[in-house]
Amino acid sequence: MLRILSAALIATTLLSPASAQEPLKVVASFSIIGDFARQVGGDRIALDVLVGSDSDSHAFEPRPQDAASLAKADVILANGANLEAFLPRLIETSGAKAQVIELVKGVELMEAGEDEHHDHSGHDDNVKNNEHDHGEFDPHAFQSPTNAVIYVANIADAFCAADAAGCQTYRANADRYSAMLRDLDTELKTIATSIPAEKRTIITSHDAFRYFGRAYDIDFLAAEGLTTEAEPSAADIAKLIDQARHDKASAIFVENISNPRLVEQIAAETGLKLGGSLYSDALTGPDGAAPTYVDMMRHNMRTIAGAIGGS
Repeated sequence: MLRILSAALIATTLLSPASAQEPLKVVASFSIIGDFARQVGGDRIALDVLVGSDSDSHAFEPRPQDAASLAKADVILANGANLEAFLPRLIETSGAKAQVIELVKGVELMEAGEDEHHDHSGHDDNVKNNEHDHGEFDPHAFQSPTNAVIYVANIADAFCAADAAGCQTYRANADRYSAMLRDLDTELKTIATSIPAEKRTIITSHDAFRYFGRAYDIDFLAAEGLTTEAEPSAADIAKLIDQARHDKASAIFVENISNPRLVEQIAAETGLKLGGSLYSDALTGPDGAAPTYVDMMRHNMRTIAGAIGGS
């Protein structure tokens, strides 16, 4: 009888949820990185996102629970290139042992202030004044789906290193999602070709769209520098207004993480059309226009094309 009970106890223990595969504990620095992690990790990961939807990582102030999440993490995912200025100190405070995976590894980064189309003297000084925030390179590389494919591969590598048993699943998820991103890039290029060449200069709230601009041949002027915490001077605004008139900017857009006041001021002084809202460094909640990265990129391109004469 004792032998039978022991066997039953062993079987129960083996089937117990407590003995099942524990999910990989992943912390992502902000919502876009979090979406990439979900796509690759699926239900094998338990995900915490530090900077949530419609929130600005430039102005993020960590909470005690963020340090607790990092302390328990198996994998920490960050954009890198100094985008998450808050992260090194938070990791030190938390005592986190997990390696920080910088997802820009392997991406061809644009230099801060580099522009594919024009020398925009109207905002060069403003960008230079903010290089201490993001360093030598523009960190917003995720604003190109082809770069996002590199991010996804880096996430799959990190998850495989931390959870070898799940590697096949991570690779399959990454392959599926990467194919979706390549299809997205093709779709966005098709929409971009419908935009008349003379209307491809626009203004946005802060300088986060140059990778998008390089990918789809759209010229972005920015009211702010690479960080939303930068407050442009009256002289900067005047230069930008002159540049917008000189380059015949077609429209001006506000971003979901920026105060619209400055954009509205420039629109009023130039007579430019307010083209709508774009999403740069943060996704929306599930009921918003950009709950996922794919939704965000599609929304941004359609909003731009719809405002300046594309389809």
